[in-house]
Amino acid sequence: MQNIVTKITGEIRISSEILDELKKIKNIPSFKKLMESFLGKKTTELAEVLLGGATILDASDLHIEPEEERAKLRFRIDGMLQDVMHFDLKIYEALLSRMKILSALKLNITERPQDGRFSILIPSQEKETAIEIRSSTLPTKYGEAIVLRVLNPRDLISIADLGLREDLLSLFREEIEKPNGMIIVTGPTGAGKTTTLYAFLKEIKKPEIKTITIEDPIEYRLEGISQTQVNPAKKYDFANGLRAIVRQDPDVLLVGEIRDLETAQIALQAALTGHLVLTTLHTNDAAGTVARLQALGEKPVNIAPAINLAIAQRLVRKICKKCGQLVPLPERLRKEMEQEIKKLPEGIKAPVLDEDTRILKAKGCEDCNLTGYRGRIAIYEAFLVDDEMERFILTSPSISDLKKKAIEKGMATMYQDGIIKVLQKITTIEEVERVTGE
Repeated sequence: MQNIVTKITGEIRISSEILDELKKIKNIPSFKKLMESFLGKKTTELAEVLLGGATILDASDLHIEPEEERAKLRFRIDGMLQDVMHFDLKIYEALLSRMKILSALKLNITERPQDGRFSILIPSQEKETAIEIRSSTLPTKYGEAIVLRVLNPRDLISIADLGLREDLLSLFREEIEKPNGMIIVTGPTGAGKTTTLYAFLKEIKKPEIKTITIEDPIEYRLEGISQTQVNPAKKYDFANGLRAIVRQDPDVLLVGEIRDLETAQIALQAALTGHLVLTTLHTNDAAGTVARLQALGEKPVNIAPAINLAIAQRLVRKICKKCGQLVPLPERLRKEMEQEIKKLPEGIKAPVLDEDTRILKAKGCEDCNLTGYRGRIAIYEAFLVDDEMERFILTSPSISDLKKKAIEKGMATMYQDGIIKVLQKITTIEEVERVTGE
């Protein structure tokens, strides 16, 4: 099926010579040294090094921010911003112009935000790899700040690679095979919701199933499905697009985000009339899903029978395998973790926790940019809406009451899932506490 997307306005191809130089970098200091060697060269070459280096270092975002006397470059790696280097304002202006041209942004507009996109083309032995970049400019005191978000197709993973517990993997696979109903993934911006939804799509993608998405914007290209992108300037928003998509007789719908009542109503009706709907919401936890839909103006009588599964997730950084240190578990922390493990529902397996248990502590080495972490993994909580839960939702329970009910029916919280991953030596307790606030 054809992907229906906004035309990419520009492309920048990484030359083989620069790619060879990029392959030598291992961390931010070595990338900074390479960047410095290109500061006096052509802007096009400097842009190739900048963008190519970001992909090599697995940065999700590049931030170029002008200051009074110089400009600052920062990368977001594993969800955390890291300073890379400072450079002259003349170089900043040249790079800004280059990025705006690639993104088809207007050079003469500097006092209001602009958004665009372009592609990085990276040569390889098999075929050229295209990595899409979303660009955003913002006027600041000293000039335009620009953020470039890297949408690497390498980030498209399967459901088996999400890092799910066995019980959750089984539950998710069972639910995405159902012919109708709604699966909602919640969490803040940057929590990996889109990655989870695309993993679901990859799992259920079949020639006999018609899948259509509506996104803002399309983040990843997936063969075999029809992808559409909202365009408010042409009055093609989530509600209008979703209304049109339903008339296309799809089996599966992916709605990038439910932001308003009209979109919520159409999506819920689609879930009740023979479609499997995958979507996202911005809430703090899985139990907040119903309250959020009610806050948009929808009624429990329409919400309860439509939702099959509510999921919440956060991303925690994984401990660096080369420098992580095993340390004894402090007594106070061991007792707290024991209490959480005891609360786990039957059927959820957790590693043994005793006086000899040791956990990993972040240290930092060249391989992980001295952070102690490399890569990220999600921690989850999810509850199923069965007949009992449906009747409970019809009573308009508070978020705390719904969470209590979900736990009674077998939901492990994100914090508990995080503790399991700490005991599995995947992440640290500091990371779990940072993202959950526990």
